[in-house]
Amino acid sequence: MPDITFGLDTFGDVPTDDDGAFVSHARSIRQLVDEAVIADELGVDVFTVGEHHRPEYSVSSPETVLAGLATVTKRIRLGSGVTVLSSDDPVRVFQRFATVDALSRGRAEVILGRGSFTESFPLFGHDLADYDVLFEEKIELFAQLLREEPVTWSGTTRAPLVDADVFPKTEHGLRTWVGVGGSPQSVVRTAQYGFPLMLAIIGGQPERFAPYLDLYRRAAEQFGTTAHPVGMHSPGFVADTDEEATELFWPHYRVVRDRIGALRGWPPVTRAEFDREVATGSMYIGSPETVAQRIARAVDTMGVGRFDMIYTSGGQSMRARTRAVELYGGVVVPRVRELLADRGDTDRGDTDRGDTARTEDTDRQEAAA
Repeated sequence: MPDITFGLDTFGDVPTDDDGAFVSHARSIRQLVDEAVIADELGVDVFTVGEHHRPEYSVSSPETVLAGLATVTKRIRLGSGVTVLSSDDPVRVFQRFATVDALSRGRAEVILGRGSFTESFPLFGHDLADYDVLFEEKIELFAQLLREEPVTWSGTTRAPLVDADVFPKTEHGLRTWVGVGGSPQSVVRTAQYGFPLMLAIIGGQPERFAPYLDLYRRAAEQFGTTAHPVGMHSPGFVADTDEEATELFWPHYRVVRDRIGALRGWPPVTRAEFDREVATGSMYIGSPETVAQRIARAVDTMGVGRFDMIYTSGGQSMRARTRAVELYGGVVVPRVRELLADRGDTDRGDTDRGDTARTEDTDRQEAAA
């Protein structure tokens, strides 16, 4: 089996204290830092922080938080999940992440996205009518910036650059992904630039996204770029028992899901829908063994090289979140690696038995001849 990367992802949801009261945005950010330190100590591979501009979330500037994390962690990779490139400036995004990369001694990475939430567009003076062209032009510029050479570029969404050199430089380059929520055009664009693909699988059975992995690989072959191992990120939550995990997660998830759904025209989520997602869909919620079994099955079925769990969704308490990180890093990830290794051994054993059988058949045929 290939070496699978495991991460934790958060949008900086504002948690509650032991009395059930929401904490301040400032306390929320400090709690996130504490959780990242635990993940680093327990061997989680990646910690990513998303960008939002809504009251439910405390992180609007992922790279600022990541810069702080770079000074208190030792080995964990630090990334955004995602950076809304469409409403930002590619030059400034590169400069900020190059700075995080320096502070972390090469552990920074960025996941670029178009933005499923649109609050940042009017906030920074962008017209949603330009949603597509903003990302098209800015990812083109960002791809050039990654070469870390003087850039000449022109477009309609920002001032042109003529032989512009951008600083600081990184020591070994900046690892860049593109986050995709299910658009074939976005998958093809990611392959065109040779970026790794991160699939946001937040509902339904994960296998339905398998065609996107195939599309990514075929598109990379046609463009002559590299088809990197694909990543997936999905919601989840770990507690000591299945029942505890569900009851800790559901009430807060329902509030956030219905608040967002009201803006997007979705009907209120039902408990039956939630339970179905937990049982067979793309929500990895339960005890360490339950979550590990489901992640191993998804990784094995999809053939992905990275799995990130979105471990916050609404106002779960700080105590419950801390415990979830401890169980994910200390129990779930090692157990998933064990399960995947066992499956790999079984597959190899089946292959060896098949090879032996074919050899014996050949020997019998030669003897009969």
